[in-house]
Amino acid sequence: MKAAIILSGGLDSTTLLYDIVSRGYEVKAISFDYNQKHNREVHYAIETCLMLKVPHRVYNLEVLNSLAPSSLTRCEIEVPKGHYAASNMKSTVVSNRNMVLIALAASYAISRGINTILYGAHSGDHAVYPDCRPEFVEAMKSVLKLCDYTAIELEAPYLNLTKGDILRIGLRLGVDYSKTWTCYNGRELACGKCGSCIERLEAFEQNNAIDPLRYEN
Repeated sequence: MKAAIILSGGLDSTTLLYDIVSRGYEVKAISFDYNQKHNREVHYAIETCLMLKVPHRVYNLEVLNSLAPSSLTRCEIEVPKGHYAASNMKSTVVSNRNMVLIALAASYAISRGINTILYGAHSGDHAVYPDCRPEFVEAMKSVLKLCDYTAIELEAPYLNLTKGDILRIGLRLGVDYSKTWTCYNGRELACGKCGSCIERLEAFEQNNAIDPLRYEN
């Protein structure tokens, strides 16, 4: 029942953390700061782990910012507005990010005798993000069984759930969503207009719940 979770500090991974803690896992969390515009999420990940008393490390991955230009990593590229289904949301792709994060999480887990890695990919990501799709997860599962002397299991429990489904789980678990960050813009308040904000707001509406985050509009 030992696991390492890739914790972004967003709604999905934070819910997953609460979920596995409630199931009795002995969990360690790792986060990555790649100088993303929305690195406020990392600060919320730290706060959540302190609150839940979960061991947590933040690793500097600034090289990913240099390697993978995106509207999430470049000030000169504006974060697009609108739903995830819009073609312009592709500018938010940080190329190969999850493969890099999962590979580093595997090194972390192996060195600590942990044989399970979890991350919070979900169905709402499938249209835009190739590294959140079932095919990618299945391929990575195969790789992680071969990458070391000890086979590593990769789990994405929310892979076929919507953001609304995940939020429903989190509301039942009592997740403090004021300690999560979803907006892709790095401003003081959430914009409410990027695809990530829109999906989050719709999830709260579907669950007849109020989002505790403050928004610009």
